[in-house]
Amino acid sequence: MGMLVQRWVTAIHLCFVLIMVAGAPSFAQSERWKTENGGIEPGKFVFGMRAGFAPLTQSLTGDSSTDVGSLVNFQALYSLNHWLLVGMMLEWERHSISQVQPALDLGHQDTVSVLPTIEIRPVKYGPIVPYVNMSFGVNVNSFGESSAIGGAQISPSNTFAWRLGWGGDYMLTKQLALNAEMAYKRNDGHATINGNVRNDWNASSFGFLVGAKMFF
Repeated sequence: MGMLVQRWVTAIHLCFVLIMVAGAPSFAQSERWKTENGGIEPGKFVFGMRAGFAPLTQSLTGDSSTDVGSLVNFQALYSLNHWLLVGMMLEWERHSISQVQPALDLGHQDTVSVLPTIEIRPVKYGPIVPYVNMSFGVNVNSFGESSAIGGAQISPSNTFAWRLGWGGDYMLTKQLALNAEMAYKRNDGHATINGNVRNDWNASSFGFLVGAKMFF
């Protein structure tokens, strides 16, 4: 898992480096790389698919250890004007969870987040378009128990989702862009374990994503 995380970190780092290096224009490119107010044309549909990883912001519970999780994100947005977009995100996240003392594999938690979203693109610098987005919705949580816990039932609650993301697109063409994004997502609730409620069940996370977007 550590090697996988390292590879994802390297890939995201390279993506940001390429975007930043591309933002150092030569004199001959000065017109192409000029700064413009607003990062998108009105009436555009944006479809994105990104993947990455998500560490939790803290321990899931006081006596558990949680692996860095896999993360997949789909989005569909519509631009109302040159800087404001509205739409939806659908995000899936999985974390393997173990008990610390005594050491015991508990299983894994899956989270599917349904996220109505607004996005702001205040400026465009040549092919580079930075943005920030915010989403409010629901986290649908489920748990797959390990056989090691002998038939115990773990049921995390569904929770209110609040997500704040920031990132950038590098426009390869008018219809295709490379994308890198970081985000914080709140997923704080409780879990029922064999009928007993645990109120300290917090799966809030930071997400790191890379992928592509299409504009129509």
